[in-house]
Amino acid sequence: MKDFVFYSPTQVVFGREGAEQVGALTAAFGGRKVLVHFGGGSAKRSGLLDRVCRSLEESGVAYMTFGGVKPNPRLSLVREGIRLGRQEGVDFLLAVGGGSVIDSAKAIAYGLAMEGDVWDLYSKKAQARACLPLGAVLTIAAAGSETSNSSVITNDDTGEKRGYTSDLCRCRFAVMDPSLTFTLPPYQTASGCTDIMMHMLERYFHPGGTASMAADSMTEALLRTMLVCSRRVMEQPEDYDARAEVMWTGSLAHNDLLQCGNGMRGDWACHQLEHELGGMYDVAHGAGLAAVWPAWARYVVDTDPGRFASFARQVMGVAETEDKTAALAGIAAFEAHLRSLGMPVNLTELLGRRISEEEVQKLAHGCSFQGKRTIGTLRPLDEADMAEIYRRAR
Repeated sequence: MKDFVFYSPTQVVFGREGAEQVGALTAAFGGRKVLVHFGGGSAKRSGLLDRVCRSLEESGVAYMTFGGVKPNPRLSLVREGIRLGRQEGVDFLLAVGGGSVIDSAKAIAYGLAMEGDVWDLYSKKAQARACLPLGAVLTIAAAGSETSNSSVITNDDTGEKRGYTSDLCRCRFAVMDPSLTFTLPPYQTASGCTDIMMHMLERYFHPGGTASMAADSMTEALLRTMLVCSRRVMEQPEDYDARAEVMWTGSLAHNDLLQCGNGMRGDWACHQLEHELGGMYDVAHGAGLAAVWPAWARYVVDTDPGRFASFARQVMGVAETEDKTAALAGIAAFEAHLRSLGMPVNLTELLGRRISEEEVQKLAHGCSFQGKRTIGTLRPLDEADMAEIYRRAR
């Protein structure tokens, strides 16, 4: 097991009626003038936004609301939130929604604590030195942003989708009520489940060296949990226990616990490949990951067939004894599971058409930052590799 530092400061309030505790939690963490950030109309229609605002009022916390977040949250809205927050003297961000809303709130919180353009963080031109405190009321189990140190924003001027990671943006608290996810559309539920599983797989397929038995065992057990519960929530959307398992696993998948002892690294190539898809085609993140993972896995399997074989046997229940055969069977079994959830497993299914070779080259050029970087750690991938994976994923 390798040395590591684990930091997860978020206070989690898990269960029904958590929204009624938001005011007291916000006040306890120093919020006096709060920007309540949310997405579309569902937070209003469901009555959740009213519950949150009522709780703030009862705790004597001043607030203003700011909605409009879309999937693949936009830089233009972040900049508007920063302008509004400065104008109103906001000192705390409260995200009411899923990962897109939380990521947007994190970006606004960064922007309010810095001089210059917040995009400089995401384009790696600057490093954050501060971030306004924030909390979250989670409505979608997927991104894990409620307990993670990362956020992803799309620049709607350039089509670039970029992430930024810093412990400064970790939520002070996360209110997590599984019943809030009952009414999610099936496709959104499936995309969320896929994102959760991919967060674990990105960490599981780390580069060679001594692996942590504890981290591997936890990851394999949680992946098995997701295989069962992702089917249950698709078949029975109001199964509270299954929704709860998915929601809590989503947080555990992305708060860094599962990479402790493995060098605090993962592969993350699939996320980078998807970010380019999300920026160019504005697709659901989980669905984009599902569309590229099978092609990526088959492209890199020979780098470490034993690792893929372990996944196949411990997670997918494959009985094959020869590693390469088991590895390929495990990839196929996971691909079949994604398809059973209604997820696309290639780009044609994702986009409804076959992309051109010109699009393949454009995706790879953008993902490689115009040929200036490689992605992945299990097997580092250059621009030509990226193009081949996009090509195979067609």
